Formats: sequence, C-alpha cells, structure tokens
Amino acid sequence: MMTASAQSRPEPAKTIAPHGGTLVNRVAPPDRREEARKEAASLRPIAISPRAASDALLIATGGFSPLQGFLGYESAKSVVETMSLRDGTLWPLPVLLQLDRERTDGIRLGTRVALTIEGELAATLEVTDRFAVPRQDWAAKVYGTRDEKHPGVAALLSSGEVALGGTIEWLSEPRLAELPEDWQTPAELRAEIVERGWRTLAGFQTRNPVHRAHEYVLRTAMEVTDGLLLHPLVGETKAEDLPASLRLRCYRALLDNYLPRERVLFAVMPAWMRYAGPREAIFHALVRKNFGCTHFLVGRDHAGVGTYYGPFDAHHLLRSVAGRGLDIQPIFFDEIFYCGRCGSMASKKTCAHPKEDHLSLSGTEVRRRLREGLPLPVEFTRPEVAAILSEAFRESVEESSSGASRQPAEAALAAHSGRAQEEARA
Repeated sequence: MMTASAQSRPEPAKTIAPHGGTLVNRVAPPDRREEARKEAASLRPIAISPRAASDALLIATGGFSPLQGFLGYESAKSVVETMSLRDGTLWPLPVLLQLDRERTDGIRLGTRVALTIEGELAATLEVTDRFAVPRQDWAAKVYGTRDEKHPGVAALLSSGEVALGGTIEWLSEPRLAELPEDWQTPAELRAEIVERGWRTLAGFQTRNPVHRAHEYVLRTAMEVTDGLLLHPLVGETKAEDLPASLRLRCYRALLDNYLPRERVLFAVMPAWMRYAGPREAIFHALVRKNFGCTHFLVGRDHAGVGTYYGPFDAHHLLRSVAGRGLDIQPIFFDEIFYCGRCGSMASKKTCAHPKEDHLSLSGTEVRRRLREGLPLPVEFTRPEVAAILSEAFRESVEESSSGASRQPAEAALAAHSGRAQEEARA
C-alpha cells in the first residue's frame, strides 16, 4: 500500500522526447577525436559554407534529430513533397549539402570526405548519395515561389547544383568559432532543464531585436509554463536583418532588467534563416522540441518575408500537422500592440478599441528619434533596448557620412523600426 508521503512525492523531472524518439549524437567522443582527425587528414577535403557548417553542427549535436547527416535524394524528395522523411517522420525542410558540380567530381559512393570550415577540419561525411538538385522545382514546392527575390529561394538557387548525402561525424568540440559563449547543445540544455525541475518549457525564436510586443508574448507564455527558453537565432540571415551581436545585446538588456532570471534559459541558436514561412515554423518547433521545449511561441507571419505568406499561414499549417508527431504544443499569438485606452499591451483578442488608440510610429519617425538621440516611447521598447539601438544607429550613420556605404545596422534598423511596434515576428 502506498503511503501518504510516497503519494505526495513529486516524480523526477524529465524532458520531452526528442523528435524521432532518440537524441542524435554524431560528435566523436573526446578519446577518439585525435585518432579520427588523423584518419581524416588523408581524406579528400571539401570546404563547406557557413550555412552548411551550422547545419552540420546541429545535425551532429542532435538539434536536427532524427537526421544523422545530410539528406540523400529520396529522403529530400520525400521531405519536399510530403513534409516527411521516407519512414513517415514529420520533417518539413530539406537539409542539403549543396556543392558546385566540379567539386564533387570523382567522389564515389561509400567513401568518406573531410568537411572543412575556413580551412579547418570539422567533420567527416560518409557519402551515400550524390545527386543533381532540382532547384527550381524544389524552390517552388518548399517556398511556394521561384522568385529569386525571396532570400530562401535565392539561397537554394545560388548554392551548388549537386548535393552529397550521408552520415556525418563531428571531430572537435561541438561549436563554431564565431558562436557566442551562450551556445549550448541540446543535451546540455536538456540537462539544465532537468536540474531546474521544469516539466514545461516554452521556446521563443526570433531574428529581430526584442520589443514590447515580444515581451508581452514572453510574459504570457511564462504564466502557463515552468520556464522560458529565449533562443535567438544567430546563423545567417538576410542583409537587412539586424546583426546578431546587436540583437544579443538587446535580449540581455531585457533579461537583466525585466525578466526573472531563475525562470529563463538564454542560449543562442546557430541555425540560418530559410524564410520558408509556414514550413519553417514547423521546422523551428521540431528543433526546439529537440532542445527540450514542450511549447513553442508562434506569432504573425512566423519565419516569413515580404508578402509571400499570409499572416496566419504558419498557424494553419502547424494545426494541420498536430496529429503527425509534432508533439510540441504551439502557442499562437495575433498582432500585439500598445493600446492607449487600455493602458497596456494587448491584442485583438483582448482589446475592444479601434486602431486610432493603438501606438503607431512610422519608420521615418523612429529613425528620426534614433538619429537625434531622442527617446523612443516606453510603450514601443524598453529604455535599455532603445539606448542600444540608438547607439548602433548613430554609429552606422556616422560611418555612412564618412564616405562608407550604408552600414548593415542602419539598414536593418530602418527596415525593422516601422514594424516592430506592430507584431512579434520570428
């Protein structure tokens, strides 16, 4: 018979199962790395791009579980056409190692090649497939367009026409040289989740500097989960997005001044943005499941760009795959804004007032304030974040006025400022 004390004893915390059931680990054990690197020194070297490098790291550490390597043709075709791997496992985006044809000439199936990053050995690939990538066809199916102005389409079309598929093995410490110190592998984050005793964790994915709409979303999620994973993306993004270093300063300012540190995990995400909209929303959710999240926050036009996708296409597609092994629970948000009559952040679900009562700053007005050192309204962003953005903007303007071309930070602030108060985009 169970005693009262036994009945009241809480079960040990455990994390959500990784996608596919097992957290992939393709990192060579420390005691094997020296030997493995000696073996790899005799292999044909293949230099890979920053995008492929971040993919390889996330494959090796389990961030892309159940993938063991770069996809071969049949698996990639299945993903493109059905959003699933050949065994039926939900997977929305092809993860490819694309190379120029001449760089793959002479590579035989069943052999290994050495993958190098900036001239340094990083991993090996056991080649099981070599195929021509039907780039135009796959662009249309994955991104819904062949328009080369779409950054994801441009990335697919400008990458090599041939892809190598096969299992990888990472041969050094699982990180990239340019990654901030806040990087943690899925296994490391999962261990910390268990140590904190959390059973539910909401993941937040963003490529933008955090503003009050984001903060509203974060606080709302923290009301219904044990913890929050603030997981900003620091891989390659389009030129007009804010530099990762600047975005990280904004996140840290919010975390240091406004959020309870004991309930927030902060780590960077090395993936690159594909801007695949609804498909990428599923991708981001599955990857956060691999990092231990039970919930995932999805705003308007998640992972979208321009007008290629509808504001709630990601919501609809995520709902449609709920029975296909998604497992992680999406938390959907509408447009978030500050309402003067409510005196608080709100959404269409919680505010009865017309748009005239909602704070709206034009991009021109935001840039004028930043350029002249004037404060941004606290309803728009926190003062600490505004100070960081203002400093970066002024430095960019000064560099531009000295004869340099327009700096990324200035261009990014110009593009971002006009929409930041309107929505929490991914």
